Amino acid sequence: MAVLVASTREGRVGDEVGRWFVECAAGHGGLALDVLDLATFAIPARYPAEPTAAMAGFAKRIAVAEAYVVVTPEYNRSFPASLKQAIDCAYAEWRAKPVGFVSYGYRAGGRYAVEHLRDVFTELHTATVRDAVCLDLLEHDCGNLGAGPHAEGAGHAVTTLLDELVWWGLALRDGRRARPYCG
Repeated sequence: MAVLVASTREGRVGDEVGRWFVECAAGHGGLALDVLDLATFAIPARYPAEPTAAMAGFAKRIAVAEAYVVVTPEYNRSFPASLKQAIDCAYAEWRAKPVGFVSYGYRAGGRYAVEHLRDVFTELHTATVRDAVCLDLLEHDCGNLGAGPHAEGAGHAVTTLLDELVWWGLALRDGRRARPYCG
């Protein structure tokens, strides 16, 4: 399962949210996690005629994953441009695989970003799972997401998300093996 940490801003909390999610996911069991922190990829702001090594490397890691979790902030009611650039580095690599979301922001907990991402991933022929983990930064201490009054609810949301992704990941993998995806 690939975990994409979307924010590339200085002073971001995305790395802390991503680390927390990976720790929770590691406790779920049976998952091989590949963290793709977009801050560590040199994906160009302008697309070149031919993919760069960073773009090709990103697409290769997307291709081998059976499922994806996107850890995204909400910036002005949407997701960051860095994430869109990264998503567009791959196309067929995403197809017929499940995508889940961990979002964060103020008040809406990143839900607007997730709704925009669902449209993007639908175009790429993925299956976005119903449940998401949405963290309101007014309620959660990013330095210690595993504690506080809302930690238990967030932990349950992670379990639900992972259960759905595992089910869809296995079902879609079996489906692709039985019959190549035609979309």
